[in-house]
Amino acid sequence: MPSHDRLSELLDPATTVLLTVECQQGVVGPDGALPELAEQARSSGALANVARLVAAAHANGLQVIHAIAERRPDGRGANRNARLFRAAERLPVRQLSGTAAVRPAAPIEVTEEDFVVRRLHGLSPIQGTEVDALLRNLGCRTLVVTGVSANVAVPNAVFDAVNRGYTVLVPTDAVAGVPSDYTLAMIRHTLALVATLATTDEVLACLRRPRGAERG
Repeated sequence: MPSHDRLSELLDPATTVLLTVECQQGVVGPDGALPELAEQARSSGALANVARLVAAAHANGLQVIHAIAERRPDGRGANRNARLFRAAERLPVRQLSGTAAVRPAAPIEVTEEDFVVRRLHGLSPIQGTEVDALLRNLGCRTLVVTGVSANVAVPNAVFDAVNRGYTVLVPTDAVAGVPSDYTLAMIRHTLALVATLATTDEVLACLRRPRGAERG
């Protein structure tokens, strides 16, 4: 884990963006399409920690981007080249544009200043979406990645951000996947190689510390 001073340096509000990945009602909500993932996101505290981070970002001037995965009712433009996509078509809850399933899930709060970026294809919240252009226009240097799942979308976001030159910070208790031990293995053996790791409390402590206090 990095030192407090190092975290504070990375988390400069002027150059830091918080990304929530697929924290939508149809994924992590109580009636979501993937009950096991939703239960893990909630019981582990990951979803609550995402909400805490979003609230702190709003209070401390960090930009928030919510990455939402959805599809048209007719499925046009969506991938069908992997088992995951074909299985999603058969789920009882589908992530259809304009429905409650693609709204950010409670307890996460969305403000008018937030960006909500929706994608109709692929596995990544960044590749092929507006996110990279938004980050560059916002002057982002550090991207904080949170959400689900540690199996697919979260590592995709981390790799894509690193490949584009951003420093990535992953709050380890604000991401979730299934099974829970796989999430731990993904963090320890993969994400730790390319991203800075910290806990939600450590991130919050840095955000709440007045700028310049570490030099005082």
